[in-house]
Amino acid sequence: MPRFLDENFLLSTETARKLYFDHAAKMPIFDYHCHVSPKEIYEDKRFENITEVWLSGDHYKWRLMRSNGVDERFITGDADPYEKFLRFAALMPKAIGNPMYHWCHLELKNYFGYDGVLCADTAKEVWDICKAKLKEENMSVRGIIKQSNVAFIGTTDDPVDDLKYHKLLAADKSFETVVAPSFRPDKALNIDKAGWADYIKTLSEACGYGIGSFEALKKALTDRIDYFASCGCKASDHGLDFMVYADATDKELEEIMKKGTEDKSVSAEEAAAFKTALLVHCAREYCRVGFVMQIHYNCLRNPNSKMLSLLGADTGFDCIGPNDGCRKLSRLLDRLYREDILPRTVLYSLDASDNAFIDTLIGAFQGSEIAGKLQHGSAWWFNDNKQGMRDQLISLANLSLLGNFIGMLTDSRSFLSYTRHEYFRRILCELIGSWVENGEYPNDEAALAEIVEGICFKNANKYFK
Repeated sequence: MPRFLDENFLLSTETARKLYFDHAAKMPIFDYHCHVSPKEIYEDKRFENITEVWLSGDHYKWRLMRSNGVDERFITGDADPYEKFLRFAALMPKAIGNPMYHWCHLELKNYFGYDGVLCADTAKEVWDICKAKLKEENMSVRGIIKQSNVAFIGTTDDPVDDLKYHKLLAADKSFETVVAPSFRPDKALNIDKAGWADYIKTLSEACGYGIGSFEALKKALTDRIDYFASCGCKASDHGLDFMVYADATDKELEEIMKKGTEDKSVSAEEAAAFKTALLVHCAREYCRVGFVMQIHYNCLRNPNSKMLSLLGADTGFDCIGPNDGCRKLSRLLDRLYREDILPRTVLYSLDASDNAFIDTLIGAFQGSEIAGKLQHGSAWWFNDNKQGMRDQLISLANLSLLGNFIGMLTDSRSFLSYTRHEYFRRILCELIGSWVENGEYPNDEAALAEIVEGICFKNANKYFK
């Protein structure tokens, strides 16, 4: 029986081990989508304890704690950091089969040198080890990034952001990792959500002129796209919750815009038309400046209205949404392709049953400018577990070209989450290794190295230019 988390963790064949250690493990990390803070990178933040690193903003951990009956005071409340950590440590033995169990122990092993098992009995030992280790020079934010061999970080940024810290980082020649903003205009599109009118005022301030019409809003987004491009932006990202597509005339769009700015109720149909028009406009501008467009969809946000009112959005209460977006996504891509404004595009659905749909849809809209112009994004959020990653990889291999895949991302707010790339790479090598050892693919080291190194780093590096 293998020892828990030994060097051959998840690598059951000789071929898998060779692919991982000779190729995958040596590749830099290209983390093209995450939610870490550029300010904390620039200021080279240091952490006081493991709670600050692990529990201050990790929705995955918060959900597990709630599932274990932990009082909210020990999750997002004002409880002592050590007491919060004790509550989390106590649930770990129950997390069998959950990726969090592997992620946490990989982080403890790789960054803190702890080879044991986290539980209530070892919590004090782990707390003390981590607290001492965090004082070491290489455990600042930049130190963690450097020792993780991260070449590129794509953060997530609102159009109104001045990108101050991105510009400071770009000017800092002592830090080799590229930190680029990603354009995330969700708040501008979400005319059906509370606070939209106030956001448009904030966007007006960022642009330096009033936004009183739909045409003015399009101009504002264009101007901010140009500003992001000047600051090194490589990609956009759209979190659509549910996929939309609806047509509307210019006059109808102006009327919808007027209702929104006056804080009047906008119907679902009107909101869909408004978002569609802005998506089309943004796609056109992304083509012009060379951004990759990412679309995330099928997320049911905040189904627990009471906790939304108490804690606000993005606190760990979202879930997989009803699947009604396939036909709408196909219509959007068809329009962009027809008008010759379809940028390089990465698609993510929170519903894993969309895997085959996405993998066949991208095959209908590929282009000659780059291999794999349309991508099925890495298994996302509730799917970035062992089975979810395998399912996404197998579907992509069955229905498209796995060798062109741009690979893993962290989609995380934690600077210790780079172990998720290791987790993914081990799963990838185990899968490919099994195909080789089953006689399903030749044991051609050069071809296998090209596939593995491409998926782990080189494809994304080329794709995002």
